Amino acid sequence: MASAPTNATQAKDRLYAQLAASFGRMSRAIGRTADLCEQLQVDLHAMRTFAGLDAAKFMTIAAQLNPEDPAETPLEDHGAT
Repeated sequence: MASAPTNATQAKDRLYAQLAASFGRMSRAIGRTADLCEQLQVDLHAMRTFAGLDAAKFMTIAAQLNPEDPAETPLEDHGAT
């Protein structure tokens, strides 16, 4: 004779099913987080590249707009005391 499941067994089974569902959701969330971290890494690399190129452009434009005056550059003494 097979006995009917008790209330405690049913509750245990229900809780295990909830736990399994929670693990599934957590696994998907961790996978999504890993994907977002990978995308963040790509975006940060692109930002570094952009910032470097942009800084080079600004320095080039600044050098063209503000040329150094040769009269202001100090002459170096070569061995004079």
